Amino acid sequence: MKVEQIYTGCLAHGAYYIASKGEAAIIDPLRETTPYLEKLKNDGVELKYIFETHFHADFVSGHLDLANETLATIIYGPTAKPGFVAHVAEDNEIFKLGNVTIKVIHTPGHTMESSCFLLIDEEGKETALFSGDTLFLGDVGRPDLAQKAAHMTKEELAGVLYKSIYHKILPLKDEIIVYPGHGEGSLCGKKMMKETSDTLGNQKKVNYALNQLNKESFVSAVLEGLSSPPGYFEMNATMNREGGGYESFKNVLRRGISPLSVEEFETKANTENVIILDTRDAGEFHQGFIENSVNIGLKGTFAPWVGAIIQNVRQPILLVTENGKHEEAITRLSRVGFDNVVGYLEGGFETWKKTGKKICSIHRISAREFVAKMNDDVLAIDVRKESEYSESSFKGTYNKPLADINQWIGKINNLNHFYLYCQGGYRSMIAASLLYRRGYTNFTEVEGGYTAISQVMAELIK
Repeated sequence: MKVEQIYTGCLAHGAYYIASKGEAAIIDPLRETTPYLEKLKNDGVELKYIFETHFHADFVSGHLDLANETLATIIYGPTAKPGFVAHVAEDNEIFKLGNVTIKVIHTPGHTMESSCFLLIDEEGKETALFSGDTLFLGDVGRPDLAQKAAHMTKEELAGVLYKSIYHKILPLKDEIIVYPGHGEGSLCGKKMMKETSDTLGNQKKVNYALNQLNKESFVSAVLEGLSSPPGYFEMNATMNREGGGYESFKNVLRRGISPLSVEEFETKANTENVIILDTRDAGEFHQGFIENSVNIGLKGTFAPWVGAIIQNVRQPILLVTENGKHEEAITRLSRVGFDNVVGYLEGGFETWKKTGKKICSIHRISAREFVAKMNDDVLAIDVRKESEYSESSFKGTYNKPLADINQWIGKINNLNHFYLYCQGGYRSMIAASLLYRRGYTNFTEVEGGYTAISQVMAELIK
């Protein structure tokens, strides 16, 4: 038996590959199928099943392309109503895979069809739980995403999730390995750990959601501090559920790889309803960028933030990337359903710069410079998540999470200068680019964010 976690850091997503005696199963595959097909070929095994833990909201699954290319059966848990051919399993249904078996455990709450898959080895021992978005390490799946589909309130869904966790997951043996659908950085939870696997026994000790006194305290704890779900979540869930609303990844990639000269790029930027997405690092972007660009760095949690900020998956996009990085950007955009890349600037920003076209910039200072100004009654905005801010923050600062920027950006007074920072500088430059795009220029972004500021302050105390 072979069990492999295929972890994608940009999405904080875990897909899983299980092989036994010439047969294989893949759980929650990403959209591009080539890595899975190569793995199957190298191992000389046939893909028998594609297990989907639920209709994902944070990414577009590769289940349909993978099934078309391998003839494997797509499997969902009870109550799922996919708009394509799939096997909807019963609770506790068993699937044979070589010398091992996989048992479906229906665990509604995150969504009503959400299910976990329990791996039972050749000797009949329960060895691993692929928990999808039901159980994370350090957290559980947020129960506020499926309210419309389930015709239930988030409180009611949290109550359903409590029953799934406490009645179906916690009774399992402590030595079982938990393989979650996501890890730290995902927008599907709030307190996820950086580790990507753990024993169920340890989770029973350290996971706050597994240590509540009763259903009421569980509901309260799980719902506390949740940010608004990103606008693209519902669109991705619809794409995954209906199946007919998106193209094959190969077609998306082929269309998006369209190099544009400076003149062609400028014409499209000025005449078409496009968003210029600059994927360079914050350190490069602040020094110079094309007017109206939105900066979301490719080296960070790129795709989720594109979804959270741009939201509309049908939005036409023009790319500015580092040389040779356009294909990676298109691939990662497609993972969250953004298929409408109309081209990229050939030669990158340096080509634009050499032509003498207009260039904008963001004022940025070091953490040490910011600390020197902190006693001058400065106005500072912290764009980290509410949970991060409540855990540790600087006195006199204001918390305005990046995820909610569309709600607060219009309330900023451009007459008052303010400072902007996040944890490390990634999110604050996204916010800075959005502010600049909306006409706000009277601000300064702090390099290195909260981490760098804290280090400087600690040095000064010594």
